Amino acid sequence: MPKMKTKSGVKKRFSLTSSGKVRSNQSGKKHGMVKRTKSQLRNQRGTTILNDADARIIKKFMPYG
Repeated sequence: MPKMKTKSGVKKRFSLTSSGKVRSNQSGKKHGMVKRTKSQLRNQRGTTILNDADARIIKKFMPYG
């Protein structure tokens, strides 16, 4: 049985925490900051933990993660 391959896009964009949750960058920060409120911009700093439904999909793409 050959090794399973990890999706390249997933390994660039997501990482796993030590407890097995999926961490990703906040979305909505590439352009159009003028329209966003200051509180939105503050909340979009750093990273976020994906919810369980989305994390299940991402974990399929990183079998050895």
